[in-house]
Amino acid sequence: MFRPENKPPESPGRELHIVFQRDALVSDMRSPELCLIAQEQVQQGDWTVLRRHFLGYWHEQPCYALEIDAVDQLDPMQFQTGNLYQILGRVDEQLFALAGRASQLLDWERDHRFCGRCGNEMQVDTDERAMRCAPCSTINYPRIAPCIIVLVTRGEELLLARNANFPQPMYSTLAGFVEAGETAEETLIREVREEVGVEVCNLKYFQSQSWPFPNQLMLGYFAEYAGGDIVCDEIEIADARWFHYSDLPMTPPISSISGQLIQHYIKHLN
Repeated sequence: MFRPENKPPESPGRELHIVFQRDALVSDMRSPELCLIAQEQVQQGDWTVLRRHFLGYWHEQPCYALEIDAVDQLDPMQFQTGNLYQILGRVDEQLFALAGRASQLLDWERDHRFCGRCGNEMQVDTDERAMRCAPCSTINYPRIAPCIIVLVTRGEELLLARNANFPQPMYSTLAGFVEAGETAEETLIREVREEVGVEVCNLKYFQSQSWPFPNQLMLGYFAEYAGGDIVCDEIEIADARWFHYSDLPMTPPISSISGQLIQHYIKHLN
């Protein structure tokens, strides 16, 4: 259970850390929780801490995001580095979300060290999750990029696409960023039209998921096919087609909102 807080405890306790080296997550391969590293392990490793950001409490233990120096040596028999994908589906959803939160907040703090308006150094505000510039009163909050992700359906068929960057033969639902001035629903209609050339109707909100690659908030929807032939965006979409729910290709895991959309719709059909 995670309880977010901005102000760190006054006295140190049994602290936990989610550690990054450059942009790579450090995982403890001897621990079932993988990305949670105890204070004594940080001290034993003699790592150089470049950045330390308080996140809140994981099962009532203080939890911090740490960035350590790229030159620090890690015990290869215990620690492994990689991106957040390496723990997706291997830890529970709350812990994955916490690791994603840690990654996003470290990136945000690193990118906002200096004020974009006057150039002075920014300070972390412990009253709220913000970086403040004392001289000019500029406030910067963590960046979140809203995206829609949608499963388009036609009866027992699902419209799935393979992104040009996907490893074959992975197919997924359609997704895209919300642009300035758009509603999520307007984005959905535009993105489906741009990516696969079809029209949709009867939009229905499903649920959301924080997706730290690097800082998206995925807004999940179902939509019904309304017309048009599939014409793929040649830059983003390598292939798109209708699949019967009983004969699907490789799709994203259930730990992702794309996988949850697909599985939820199949259960609805059955």
